[in-house]
Amino acid sequence: MTENTPGGTPKPSKPPEPSGVDLARVALRAAKDAARARGDAAQQKKQSRRGGGLRSGARADGRDPMALGSAINRLITERGWEAPAAVGGVMGRWPQIVGEDVAKHCEPERYDEDERVLTVRCDSTAWATNLRLLAPTLVARLNEDLGQGRVKLIKVQGPGGPARRYGPLRAPGSTGPGDTYG
Repeated sequence: MTENTPGGTPKPSKPPEPSGVDLARVALRAAKDAARARGDAAQQKKQSRRGGGLRSGARADGRDPMALGSAINRLITERGWEAPAAVGGVMGRWPQIVGEDVAKHCEPERYDEDERVLTVRCDSTAWATNLRLLAPTLVARLNEDLGQGRVKLIKVQGPGGPARRYGPLRAPGSTGPGDTYG
C-alpha cells in the first residue's frame, strides 16, 4: 500500500507492526530454540560423563564403520594416490597386459610419475630389442587401461652386466672385461 505525498509522488507505507498473536509466535519460537540448545548441551554433558562422546544410533551416519575396500578407496582419493595405485595395479597384472611369454622375459621396475616413464628390464638383449619394437603398442594399451597420458614412454633396459670381480689376478685400475671395448 502506498500513500501519496502533497507533490503527488507515491510514498511507501511502513510494514504493519506485529500484533499480539505474531509477538506470541516469535516469543514461542525463541523459547523452543533456547530449550533445544540447553537440552543438546545437557545431553552431550551427560554422555561425556558416561565415558563416551556421541554414539552411533539406529541410522547410518559418518561415525559408522565402513568396509575395508571403501576405506582404502577413500584414502587413495583423499591423498591423491590414484595414479600410483593404478600403475601399481598394472605392475601386478603385467602378465595379463603383455602376455605370458613376454612377461617371462621382461618385468617392470619402476614408474616415474613426473615424467610418466615406465622402466622395464629384460633378461636378454634380444627381448629388449623385441620390447622396444612393441613399445608404442604397449604404451597405447597401458593408456587405455590407466587413462590417457599416464604413460608417455617405455624405457627398455637390457640385462645388467656381470658383477665386477676384484682380486689378486686383476691389474690395478682395470675395469674388467669391458677394458678392450673402449
